[in-house]
Amino acid sequence: MRRALALLACFALSPALASCGLQPLYSADGTNAGVTNGLAAVQIPTIPGRGGWLLRGALEDRLQVSGAVAPRYRLDVRLDDALEALGVLNDDTISRERRILRARYQLIDIASGEILLDATAGADAGIDVVSSEYATIAAEQTALENLSKEVADRMVTQIALTLRTQASAADSAPAGQ
Repeated sequence: MRRALALLACFALSPALASCGLQPLYSADGTNAGVTNGLAAVQIPTIPGRGGWLLRGALEDRLQVSGAVAPRYRLDVRLDDALEALGVLNDDTISRERRILRARYQLIDIASGEILLDATAGADAGIDVVSSEYATIAAEQTALENLSKEVADRMVTQIALTLRTQASAADSAPAGQ
């Protein structure tokens, strides 16, 4: 009975929810097609290091860069990957580490050279240092893989918001400009 009432309440509120102004950020058609097309048109130059390789791969997956769309934007990324000791025992051995991955990035319009977005994104993870050196190295590498995915997610969200703002500004500009 409660489920039926909850379902009925959802249907009664659906016109109010539809008029709240929320719109999907990504869509292949409709008002946000420019965002999806813009994300696919981002060129990502090589980012140095293992973390850069992982981040670039994660960005290409999320932006759905396939090479089929001519690049309109370039994403320049400078990556900072640090591993620092957190827990130090009495015998000066490390018991815990923190891996920090920070990316400073700029989204540049290739045609005009204008910087559309200049931002940073970062994440960090704690790692237990155990007696097995192999296990510790594996944990450090896994942390880097996970952090690169998290940083890529944050970057893509900010890039998509920037492209949506740019597309809505272009749509509201008077014709002939």
